[in-house]
Amino acid sequence: MRGLGRSMTQQELVAAMKKEVGRGLSQAYLSQIESGTRPHLTHGTRTLLARFFRVYPGFLVDDPEGYTPELQSSLRVVDAKIDSWLYAGAEQFAADPELRRGLLAIAEVEDSRRAILLLAEILRTPGLAERLGEVLHHGKHHGNGHPPPGSLNN
Repeated sequence: MRGLGRSMTQQELVAAMKKEVGRGLSQAYLSQIESGTRPHLTHGTRTLLARFFRVYPGFLVDDPEGYTPELQSSLRVVDAKIDSWLYAGAEQFAADPELRRGLLAIAEVEDSRRAILLLAEILRTPGLAERLGEVLHHGKHHGNGHPPPGSLNN
C-alpha cells in the first residue's frame, strides 16, 4: 500500500506512523503486539493502528469466544466497510483539516452508516441545514449577518 513491495519493518512502521498520523507507537510495543506478548490493545492503540492501516478498528482484534460469523449482522459488515472508506478518505484529504476532521468524526461514531443517513435527511429537509448551521455557529457571524465561510449552505 505504501509502495515498498514488501512488509514494513517495525522501525519503518514507527517512522511512517509518526509522519502520516502525527503520533505513533514504540518499536518495543509493536514487537510485543506482533509476538502476542501483549494480547490486548487499548482503545487508543487500536484506533491509532486502524487510522494508520486504514481499516475498521474491529479488524485488528480477535473475535470474542463463542463468536460465529452468522451472529454478525449484514449492517455491521456494511458499517465496517463505510468506516474503512471514511478513514481512507480522511487520509486522502489531509490537506483539508476540516474535511479530514469531519470524516474521522463520522468514522468514529458507533453507527457511521446511520450518521451518514441522518446527514442525508438533514440535507434533504428544506431549510434544516441552514437552521442547524445558524444554531451551531451562533455568535460566530461576521459583522455582515451572514454565517462564516464554510458553514452549511445549499
